Amino acid sequence: MQKSLYGLKQAPRAWFQRFSSYVIRAGFYHSKTDSSLFIFHKGQDTAYLLLYVDDIILTASSTSLMHRIISLLHAKFAMTDLGPLNYFLGISATRTTSGMFLSQTKHATEILEQAQMFNCNPCRTLIDIEKKLGPEGSPVTDPTLYRSLAGSLQYLTFTRPDLSYAVQQLRLYMHDPRESHLNAMKRVLRYLRGTTDLELQLLRFTTSQLIAYSDADWAFCPATRRSTSGYCVFLGDNLLTWSSKRQDTLSRSSAEAEYRVVANVIAETSWIRNLLRELHTSLFTATLVYCDNVSVVYMSANPVQHQRTKHIEIDIHFVRDKVAAGHVRVLHVPSRFQYADIFTKGLPYPLFADFRSSLSVRKTPAPTAGAY
Repeated sequence: MQKSLYGLKQAPRAWFQRFSSYVIRAGFYHSKTDSSLFIFHKGQDTAYLLLYVDDIILTASSTSLMHRIISLLHAKFAMTDLGPLNYFLGISATRTTSGMFLSQTKHATEILEQAQMFNCNPCRTLIDIEKKLGPEGSPVTDPTLYRSLAGSLQYLTFTRPDLSYAVQQLRLYMHDPRESHLNAMKRVLRYLRGTTDLELQLLRFTTSQLIAYSDADWAFCPATRRSTSGYCVFLGDNLLTWSSKRQDTLSRSSAEAEYRVVANVIAETSWIRNLLRELHTSLFTATLVYCDNVSVVYMSANPVQHQRTKHIEIDIHFVRDKVAAGHVRVLHVPSRFQYADIFTKGLPYPLFADFRSSLSVRKTPAPTAGAY
């Protein structure tokens, strides 16, 4: 079994084809927006099955339906029912009366132990806002350790969006890490040491409003002058997806850099809307995209094509089509309430802590009698 799943190059594909063909015959259909998702919908019965190699999350509209599906899977595959979701791919899930907390505390502790910084002094912020990382400096003595820690920190951002920008900056220099990059990584680890108890909260909610915040730090990289893009998408009060990434091309103005991010976040929200439609929870209100650049707000609705914006014509037309169709509204937001800033730049601690809380990164409340 180990050899068939992990030892051969074509084994994962063969296993996935065998599993998917079986569950499709059992009444599921394959999601078009997420290749690892299978959906069962018949009358009042609904079930969702999420597959990652040989790990499965299954949820259903009724206990009887869930037991029936588990019995079908047991009849074909050797599987173990681990009960209610509490641990999946290194992410622990803790239920509360208000919803759920997702945490990677164990993984964070392992990173600190690997770096031999478990007993280091913590710090409150990840980044020195007075300095920018560049390619200068002497090479590190152990680049393999740097790359290993950067990769581990990248996986940690699955439940810690507050780490995304700092980790993205560290990963830009994995090919040739310098001492300045290692010192920046140590600061991130010191911040992590003081915040290992922070988790991502998912709330029970009734609202179905999709809201996105987008931002770009124009020409931030001192070596390439490429801009840093950042966005986050909320469904109600729940953070669904986020990104911090250096743009692939140069932007000749801040408006151009910001507009590219808006186009990316609208593409992301379009994917989310399609996924929700497949989950039979369609949205009937326009997606709100908040941007702190007034020029971007004007260009998203103004049909006039100016000479200076022809080189980003595709992004402009894509956004305008969505706006004209009523699927998206691009609105201005003051920088003080631009949560996407946490994905594009270093922030002073009061603002950083405020935005981190707005992203639902919090401590799990202490359990009380009758809380579960």
